[in-house]
Parts: sequence; C-alpha cells; structure tokens
Amino acid sequence: MARIVVSIIAALALTCGSLVSAADAPQATSPADAPAAAPAAAADAPKTVEERLAVVEAQAKAATDSLNQVTFNPGDNAWMLMCTALVLLMTLPGLALFYGGLVRRKNVLSTMMQSLAIACIVTVIWTVCGYAIAFGDGGGPDVKTSGFWGGFKQFMMLNAVFVDDKGLLVGAPNGDYAMSIPHGTFCLFQLMFAIITPALICGAYAERMKFTSTALFSALWLFLVYLPLAHMVWGKNGYFNWGFNSNMHGAFDFAGGTVVHISSGVAALMCALFLGKRKGYPHTMMPPHNLPMCFIGASLLWVGWFGFNAGSALCASGLATLAFANTQIATACAAIAWPIAEWILRGKPTVLGGLSGAVAGLVAITPAAGFVTPGGALVIGLVAGALCFATTGYLKRALGYDDALDAFGIHGIGGMWGAIATGIFFSPGVNPNIAILNADLAKALEAGTHPVIWLQIKAVVITAVISVVGSSIVLAAIKYTIGLRVTSEDEGTGLDVTQHGEEGYGEAA
Repeated sequence: MARIVVSIIAALALTCGSLVSAADAPQATSPADAPAAAPAAAADAPKTVEERLAVVEAQAKAATDSLNQVTFNPGDNAWMLMCTALVLLMTLPGLALFYGGLVRRKNVLSTMMQSLAIACIVTVIWTVCGYAIAFGDGGGPDVKTSGFWGGFKQFMMLNAVFVDDKGLLVGAPNGDYAMSIPHGTFCLFQLMFAIITPALICGAYAERMKFTSTALFSALWLFLVYLPLAHMVWGKNGYFNWGFNSNMHGAFDFAGGTVVHISSGVAALMCALFLGKRKGYPHTMMPPHNLPMCFIGASLLWVGWFGFNAGSALCASGLATLAFANTQIATACAAIAWPIAEWILRGKPTVLGGLSGAVAGLVAITPAAGFVTPGGALVIGLVAGALCFATTGYLKRALGYDDALDAFGIHGIGGMWGAIATGIFFSPGVNPNIAILNADLAKALEAGTHPVIWLQIKAVVITAVISVVGSSIVLAAIKYTIGLRVTSEDEGTGLDVTQHGEEGYGEAA
C-alpha cells in the first residue's frame, strides 16, 4: 500500500510539473508562429479534471507494475536458475553419456539421441499444456475435484507464468509455490524434472525399441503418468500435497522419489516385459562398450543432482544446504556399499559397481533430502547401495526380465526404498516449511501421532499402480499400431545405422 501511495504522489508531481512547464513556455510572437503553436498548446493542456485524473492513474499503474517486477529475491532467483541448468545437465549430457557408455558400440548414438529427443518433446508439451496440467489449481479448492489434475488454466504458459493475457511480462512470484522467485523460474525448474523422468525409462528398452515408438511413448506417458503424479504430489490441492488445505493424508517427497523415480522405474519394468529380451540375452555377453564415458556421465549426474535436490528448497536457504549435504552423504555411502557387496560376493569391486551405487544413493535420498538428518541420509545411502546391487544382480536374473541398463533395479527399487525410508528417518524439525504451511500436521508429527510411514507406503503403492496402468495402456496401444520393436535384422545391425543412418565410431576406433 505504501508503495502505491508513493507512486501516486510521484505521478501527481510529474503531472503538475508538466502543467507548470506548459504554462511557462514562450508564446507565439508572430502571426506565422501562431497556427503551429495553438494546436500544440491545445493538445498538451488537459481539458477536464477527468482527463487529468486518467493521466495520474495511468502513471500510478505503470509505477506499481514496475515495482511488482522486483518483488522476488534476486539471490534466490539466481540460485534457482543455476539449479535449473544443473537439472538439465543431468539429462544432457549426464544421462546421455552414462546410458551411451553402457550399451554396445553399435547403439551408442541411438541411445544418446533418445535423451536429446525427449528433452525437446517434453519442452514443447510443457509449454503448450504440461505445466498447466501439473501445477494448475484444478479450478477450485476442493481436493476431491482438483487432487489429480491441474486443468488448462495456464495454457501456453499465459496468465502469471511469463506473460499475462495482454502480453505483458510477469515477473512476480506465485505464492502457492515459491514466494521469492518469479513464477517463470519455478516453471522452468519443474520442466527439467519432466524432461529427465521419461529419459530414465530409456535404460530399460535400450538397444531394441524403434525411435518413432520411443518418441510416441515418451509423449503419451508424460500425459498419462507423469503430469497427474506431479500434480498429486506437488501441485496446488494435489492429493498427496501436504502443504495445502491442512492435508493430513499427504506424502513427503522432497524432490521426486515418487514422481520421478518410482514412476519411471516401474514404467521401465513394463517396457522390458512388453518388449521382451534383447537378441541373444542372457547367453551372449553384452558388456558396456565405454566405461570412461559412463564415468563421465555418472559424475555429471552426481553434480547435477545437487540442483535436483538442493534446488527443491526453492530458495537459497539453510534447507537447501541440508538437502545438499544429505545428497552428498547418501551418495558416497551407496557408492561404497555396492562395491563392497561385489567384493564380498564376487571377489572384486568394479568401477561400474561404484558408479551404479552412486546413482542408487542419489535416487534413494531424493524424497528424503529435506526431511531427514545427515545420520539418516547415511543409513539410507548404505542400504540403497546394497539393496540395488541385490536387485540388479539377483532379482533380475531370477525373474528373467531384460532391463537392459537396470532402470527398474536402480530407480524403481531405489525410489521405493527412499520413499519409505523418508518416513522411517523423518525428522520434522529440520524442515521449517511444515510448521509454516500445515501447523496441524507439524503438531501431529511432533506428537508422534501421524502415521507417516504408512502414508509413505501408501504413496509408493499408488504411484506404482498408476505407472503400471498408464504405461501398459501406452505400450499396448503402440505395440498394436506402429509396433514397439525393431526387426531382428535391424537389432543385429545396431540402431545407430538402422534408425539414424550414422555410426558412433569410425572403422579405426
């Protein structure tokens, strides 16, 4: 209010000053000058009180709009833009290099192209309606009607994301999600999450899915699985969003254990089942063709993950520091646990085991990063490394599915463990937002009467069911229309040549 009053006073001063200047201006001294001066004077001088007030109101509105553009915190905004870039780094080039190094050399380009194509496709969908579906308010405050779908209120990112319905720049925050950064920054940050999630699924169907099917599956899966889950967990009035409407049945997912990892991991399993095994699997050895490439990719994932987890604090705060620390601790512990398990059971710790353990730790700490202490993060990481080693090494072999790059074993199982572990090691005092956004929930947590572990398990089950059903619908539709899998001949030749007409390495390589 004070800003508006000051703006109005300033506008009045400017208006009065212009009137005084007009009155003091020299008058025409000759008949030749008079015809030109008279119209100018008539145009400059307001004729009525109403016209003068209209000028003042217009100037006051312009001043107020200008003030609204700088209500965010520049430091928080700089931090969040950097985190946004770090999360994109996870997909391009991090995941592309990691997955590209894991496949055989004849499929390296096709695997990397999948990450690139998905990043572009998701960006277009997000711009048109993806953000609106995930983070719209569903048209009303009732959780029953808006708990699963955000609607199309912000179609094409209009109305308070980047520009308003008049085409004017909007720089103000959206108080529903983040008070200290522009709404557009929040939108871009969440876009990077939407990009990496379907890209993770590529690990399951690597070396055998057609490129056209990859593109279509990723687009449809985003609509049927990711966007509804993102709204349920993080969107305004979302079913699992504990921060709205005194929600007492919500689930805690700081940076995407359910939305990103469980959903993509379960979808990866469904892809493996629908596609069947690779030609020659498991009798033919299919080792990674370039472990140094994997090392670089996994390292970029680790670095980018700080934007993923610490950025989910949505400001440069102590909570971001906690999430940063928990991410480092859990990842290091998991990267130790996996090779130790290999050492004990197989005689040698491998580089690939260390890298896979690091990714498992990153996955597991994601939902818990802003809700547990460093001690809890340490245990979460240790268990994640050993558990994901057992899943990828023994469960896959026992059940006989071909999850080519272990997307389900690491992201699915690691995400489930992390979501449940969030409830086990939950420490309400470390996250001040709980008391700010939902006082009743904070009191119940402090009193130990809130069934946090049970609600985390419930969220895991519901997320898995949504992913199974949605993924199966999309996969079945594609399978019985354009087909999912390349021909046996194309698979033998390699997808680089048959799908893209290129080779990753020359003959001398």
